[in-house]
Amino acid sequence: MLAVFVANPMVKLENVSVTYPNGVQALKDVSVDIGAGEFVFIVGPTGSGKTTLLKLLYREETPTSGRVYVDGVDVGSLKRREVSELRRRVGVVFQDFRLLPDRTAFENVAFALHVTGTPRRMVRQRVMDVLARTGLAGREHSFPHELSGGEQQRVSIARALVRNPMLLLADEPTGNLDPNTSWEIMQLLEEIGAGGTTVLVATHDREMVDRMRRRVLSLSNGRIVGDVVQGRYSGEPV
Repeated sequence: MLAVFVANPMVKLENVSVTYPNGVQALKDVSVDIGAGEFVFIVGPTGSGKTTLLKLLYREETPTSGRVYVDGVDVGSLKRREVSELRRRVGVVFQDFRLLPDRTAFENVAFALHVTGTPRRMVRQRVMDVLARTGLAGREHSFPHELSGGEQQRVSIARALVRNPMLLLADEPTGNLDPNTSWEIMQLLEEIGAGGTTVLVATHDREMVDRMRRRVLSLSNGRIVGDVVQGRYSGEPV
């Protein structure tokens, strides 16, 4: 397998391995470069290391060995204050949405700004702009239980986008959604990538990956077994 060449990577992993305290080796000697503005699918069976790879990029996990770089910064060497700064520049979207149930769509998105000390005078405009961008104009006063699954995921994406991240990580973002809604969410992520944000999507959705014809990074048992531009879920070229 030949690695995809990237001149100026936004994400770079060098011989990265992760072994958890229980002895499970989640990643094994993984090396990969992902360029600024790329849209990349990360695929593989459950337990192949997809989520662990994403967690390394926002310092939820650290490598047992090897180095992880985001925008040229060695993530593993960051101090606590610097980790907070990294997370302001990396947006994360989860399969289970992780919205605050007692707060409206507006409040859920605004929360991401409040915790980083954004001046209140700036919050409303930024939140309303990102809600409109994610197709939620007019839904800002709705609580999560009043929204469909697709709308809840859009709120989750809006929350990840409101700080203008350089990198967006999506872990099974369509796992709980029907096929039509899944396609709408993936098109939204594609639009975000077209705006210059680097987007990494971990997914089991074989049909979606094959349909979109993007770069596909395939994992199996913690190792990269395929890295194909315009690939299929299998790691084969389209």
